Amino acid sequence: MAERSQVDPDNLAARLLGWYDHQRRTLPWRAAPGKPADPYAVWLSEIMLQQTTVATVGPYFEHFLARWPTVDDLAAAPLDDVLVAWAGLGYYARARNLHAAAKAVAALGGFPRDVAGLRALPGIGPYTAAAIAAIAFDVPASAMDGNVERVISRLRDVRAPLPGSKKTLAVLAEALVPRRRPGDYAQAIMDLGATICSPRRPACGLCPWSDACAARKAGVAEQLPAKAPKPERPRRHGVAFWITRPDGAVLLRRRAEKGLLGAMIEVPSSDWGPQMPTPAQARAAAPVTADWQPLAGGVEHVFTHFALRLEVWRGSVANLALPEGARWVHPGDLGGEALPSVMRKIVVHALGQSPAPAARRGRPAKVRTGGI
Repeated sequence: MAERSQVDPDNLAARLLGWYDHQRRTLPWRAAPGKPADPYAVWLSEIMLQQTTVATVGPYFEHFLARWPTVDDLAAAPLDDVLVAWAGLGYYARARNLHAAAKAVAALGGFPRDVAGLRALPGIGPYTAAAIAAIAFDVPASAMDGNVERVISRLRDVRAPLPGSKKTLAVLAEALVPRRRPGDYAQAIMDLGATICSPRRPACGLCPWSDACAARKAGVAEQLPAKAPKPERPRRHGVAFWITRPDGAVLLRRRAEKGLLGAMIEVPSSDWGPQMPTPAQARAAAPVTADWQPLAGGVEHVFTHFALRLEVWRGSVANLALPEGARWVHPGDLGGEALPSVMRKIVVHALGQSPAPAARRGRPAKVRTGGI
């Protein structure tokens, strides 16, 4: 009977909540004990935390909340402003969906309070909908992120590798969600995975579920969750075109709405393919005709599914009919552009090897890279 009580869902939930009441993390988006959660803060943080660490998200979250205190404020903001504020967080489709979801919530008059309604909003998948429903509205929903998968795989000694074991882990996790304080429970199990049940060297002696953990008893806790081998990340190559005019302004353009880095501002480039374009192919891909000079070195960037290497070619033009979606930006203003990380690398590389721009409006030109 004692063994059974240790793994009883109600017993496990009670122990975890007791631990959480004393050990909960203080996070910018988390409501104080006994205070109701702000659905806007919960939603904003959950979108930002997708594929991103808590340490990285903190400053972005506080900046967004200071600039757009309510979802209505965010909905009314220009998309470009949102993209600029998001720059550096990566996975830029999240920013576009964030803005679209804010407009949808504003039109509804508030956030849906159930998982199905939240799932209907742009950019919200099963985990995010469950997390918002639980934390913001105390719905007994199971939110499965990487921390929770690790905790459950160890608690129940699930040795089948991820991602194939996701459905099994989801069923096991859902069975543990309590009817009482499900929002605190959702945050508690995330905290447990983040602070105690860590990927390496879990602190089992401090865990409220230690005596119920099947993997700990079997001596395999640190080996779980097992993961299927990742395929080798492919490499892509391309040429970025650093195009300037006599006053030093640089040609930028907006990418297509859909696809990788959709709607973001870019330094024009060739397509990114499995091989570096030949000089003739690169010139054919350039958005303008110029006397191109390849810069020494190049830019490396790693995306989720591939690694990218770009050569950077510099060219200057005097008079140019701007291609569609393109515009001139002075180097001192580049920090205010919605440039994704790979484009910022190109800017830093090009500015480091470019001649100083000509003076503008009778004043010495200033090249500001602090915001890049």
